Amino acid sequence: MNTPLIEVKGLHKSFVVKKGFLGESKYVRAVDGISFAIRKGETFSLVGESGCGKSTTGRLVTRLLKPNEGEVWFNGQNISAYNDNQMRPVRKEMQMVFQDPYASLNPRMKVKDIVSEPLLIHTKMSSRERDKFATELLEVVGLSSYHAERHAHEFSGGQRQRIGIARALSVRPSLIVADEPVSALDVSIQSQVLNLLQDLQEEYGLTYLFISHDLSVVEHISDRIGVMYLGALVETAGKDALYDRPLHPYTQALLSSVPVADPSQKKERIILKGDIPSPVNPPSGCRFHTRCPSCMDICKQIQPVFQEVEPDHRVACHLYDETIMGKDGVHIN
Repeated sequence: MNTPLIEVKGLHKSFVVKKGFLGESKYVRAVDGISFAIRKGETFSLVGESGCGKSTTGRLVTRLLKPNEGEVWFNGQNISAYNDNQMRPVRKEMQMVFQDPYASLNPRMKVKDIVSEPLLIHTKMSSRERDKFATELLEVVGLSSYHAERHAHEFSGGQRQRIGIARALSVRPSLIVADEPVSALDVSIQSQVLNLLQDLQEEYGLTYLFISHDLSVVEHISDRIGVMYLGALVETAGKDALYDRPLHPYTQALLSSVPVADPSQKKERIILKGDIPSPVNPPSGCRFHTRCPSCMDICKQIQPVFQEVEPDHRVACHLYDETIMGKDGVHIN
C-alpha cells in the first residue's frame, strides 16, 4: 500500500487560447506545477471547481496529453518523454472512464465490439475469444450477455457507464483514471456505479485516480484526496483528515457547501466572494488570495510553499508556514 504506482512531479500544461494583433500568444495555465503520488491499490481523488485543471491532469497522467514541463512516473518508469511505440505497452496498464457515457462510446459499434476493441490492439486473441471475453466482462459489471449485440443508444446512462467500465477493464489495467464518471447520472444510479467501482477495485486490485467536483461522491470512494484551485494543488490528505480537519481556506469553503441530509442540522456556510480569476492571468502570490477570507498582505506577494504540516497532510497556505513572518513581526502559525 505504500509503494507509489504513479508519481507526478512538477507537472505543467498550458494551452494557447488566442493571439493578439502583434502576433503574441496568450496561454491558459491549465496545470501549473502540481506534484502528488498514488499508491498501489488506493483511490486518490482530485476535487475542485470546474476549470481548475482536474481533467487535464488525468489526461496528462495517461499521456493523452504531453506536459510542457514536469515528469510522470508509472511503476518506476519516467513515461513523460515516451514516444508512441514506447507508450503502447504502458497504455495497456492505464485506462480511462470518461465523463459522458454516450459520447465516449462509438454509436456504430455493437457493445461486444466496443468492449473487446482494446483486446484487438493489445492481445493476440481470436475474434471468438474476444467476443467470449467481452460477454463475460459485461456480466462482471452488472449487464447481461444478450446486451452484447446491442448498440449504445439502446442503453440508459448508467448502463452506458457500465459498458465504459467494462471496456476499461478488458486489458486488465493496474490504473484507471475515472474522469467525473457519475456526474451525468441520477443520484440512485451514481451509488450503483460507485459501489461497482469499489467491488472491482477489491476484486482486481485496481488503483484509481478519481476526478470529481462532488465532495459527497468523493467521500464515499476515496482513500486520499487532493484539492485543486486554478491549476494548482492547495491541499492533499487522507479522506478522514481532510473532512475532519480541512486546513486550507478553500477546502474549508468547499466542505461547508456540501448539503446535510438532516434538515434539522444547521451548518455554517463559508461564502466565497468574487469570481475565479482568469487562468490566462492568474493573481500574484497565492492564487486564492482574491477570494480568501483569511487573506494577508503576504498572500498577495509570495506564493505559499506546498508543504507537509501533519503526517501525510500537505497544504499550500501561509497560515501554516512557520518560516514566514507577518508585517508586525509576529510568527504566522
